[in-house]
Amino acid sequence: MSSPPDAIEAVSQRVDTFFTAEATATAGWGPEAHGFVAAARASLQGGKRLRARFCLTGWEAVAETRGPAGAAPDAVIAAAASLEVFHAAALVHDDIIDNSDTRRGRPAAHRALEAMHAASGWAGDGAAFGRSSAVLLGDLLVAWSDDLFESGLTSLEPALAAAARAEYARMRRDVTIGQYLDIAEESAFSTSPDAEHAERALRVASLKSARYSVEQPLVIGAALAGADPAQRAALSGFGHPIGMAFQLRDDVLGVFGDEAVTGKPSGDDLREGKRTVLIAYTREAVPTSVRRTLDELIGDPDLDAEQIRSLQRTIVESGALERVEALIADYAREADRALAGAPLGTHAVGRLRDLARAATQRQA
Repeated sequence: MSSPPDAIEAVSQRVDTFFTAEATATAGWGPEAHGFVAAARASLQGGKRLRARFCLTGWEAVAETRGPAGAAPDAVIAAAASLEVFHAAALVHDDIIDNSDTRRGRPAAHRALEAMHAASGWAGDGAAFGRSSAVLLGDLLVAWSDDLFESGLTSLEPALAAAARAEYARMRRDVTIGQYLDIAEESAFSTSPDAEHAERALRVASLKSARYSVEQPLVIGAALAGADPAQRAALSGFGHPIGMAFQLRDDVLGVFGDEAVTGKPSGDDLREGKRTVLIAYTREAVPTSVRRTLDELIGDPDLDAEQIRSLQRTIVESGALERVEALIADYAREADRALAGAPLGTHAVGRLRDLARAATQRQA
C-alpha cells in the first residue's frame, strides 16, 4: 500500500516506544502482569497498518495545499499509532465474539491466553480464563489507544486538538454500535422482512467498518492539519465508499478467501453466521426451500469442508457474488469522483487512489 515508508516506520516506532514505557511502568507487578502486557503488545503484530496510512494521508492531503507537506508532525504520528492500537482492541473483542481461533495466521488473543494458562499449569477452566482475560486485554488496548492519541495533542492549538478529539470519539461510538448491530443481525434477521436484509447489512458495514477503517482515520488526519469544510467533505466523500468497498471485499474473503493468504479458515464467516450483503443477495435469489437450508446451515460452527463448498456454490450460482463485485466497483467509482477537483494536495490524492486500489483489490 502506498504511504511514505518513513512515516509508517515512525508510527511503528511510536507504538513500540509506548508499549516499552508501559512494560517498564508495570514491571514490578509480577509475572502475571508482565505476561498480560506482553499479550497486548503481541496483538499489534502483523497487519496492513491501513488505518494509520489513511490517517497520515488525510493529514498530507490538507497540509500539502499550503506547500510541501514535509514530515508528519508528532501529533499525526501519535494519532496514526493510536488508531492501530484501537484496531488491535477491536480485533481482540471481535475474535471473542466470533469464537475465532486464529488471527493473521496466529492464535487469536483469547486462545493465546488460554495456552498461557495451560503452559503455566494453573488451576481452573483455561478456555474461560482466556476469554475473560481477552475481554480485559481489549479494554486495556482501548484505554491505551486513547492515552496514545492524547499524548500527541499537547503540542496542538486547542481548536485543532478539539476537532481531532471529536472525530476520534465519533469513531469509537460508531464502531462499537456497529459491532453490536452485527451481533444483533445474526438473530434479528429472522424477524425482519427479507427485502430489508441487504439494507440492514449495509448499515452494519458502514458503522462497523467503513467509517472506522477508512473515513474517520482520513478525517482525523485532516482535522490535525486544520481541514476546512470543503476538504473534510471531499475526504469523507472518498473515504466512506472506499470503506464500504473494503468491507464488502472482506465479506467476499470471509467466504471464499484462501486460508494460506488470509490467515483465517476458508468459509469462516459462514460458520460464524455473518449476515452480510453477500448472504442477503443470495437469499433474495434462491427458492424458499433453499433459503431455509441456508438459514439452517449459516451459523453452524461445525460446518465441514463439503458443506462450506456447497454453500459457496449456492452463493456463486445465485449471482450474489457477481452483484457484490459490481457493488464494490460502484463504490470505488463513487470514491474516485469525490476526489475530482477536490481542494486537496495532488501527491496525496495519488496516494489515496493507490490506497483505494489496495483496499478493494486485495486477497487478504
